[in-house]
Amino acid sequence: MSTRWYPIYQRGNPQLRVFLPNFWMKLIRPTEEQPPNVVTFSVSMEMTKYDVRSYLEKIYKLPVVDVRTRIAMGETKKDQTYGYITKKDDVKLAYVTLPREESFVFPDFFSEKAEKQAKEEKSLDESKAGFRRFLDRNKKRPGTPGWFSI
Repeated sequence: MSTRWYPIYQRGNPQLRVFLPNFWMKLIRPTEEQPPNVVTFSVSMEMTKYDVRSYLEKIYKLPVVDVRTRIAMGETKKDQTYGYITKKDDVKLAYVTLPREESFVFPDFFSEKAEKQAKEEKSLDESKAGFRRFLDRNKKRPGTPGWFSI
């Protein structure tokens, strides 16, 4: 199934014609807790569970036990100013079950970024505490609003 247009064959000018499917699959992080042998994909709306199974088995040589699919409804929103309603596209999700001995752990690409952010938050907290100590020390200094001489 392909909707791409290819040039018509002309005699004397042989052309390679490659027909590519319009199917795509995207690995997504599950929203709910799942067993380690279940993987969640966002797939093309035209794909059936049999297409998903054959896609993974033939292209990636991945053993598949079961495939379940569902269509998640897109988010609807009403515009506050003009009152019109917008809706995001629906998404088809495929839950692929692998054999029991196989497991999938979603890769953590941003662990270094999280460590760096925690380090920055720690230094920010330290600087805030230091500034509070500075303010407490200088509350009674002459020339500041908290100092009165009677």
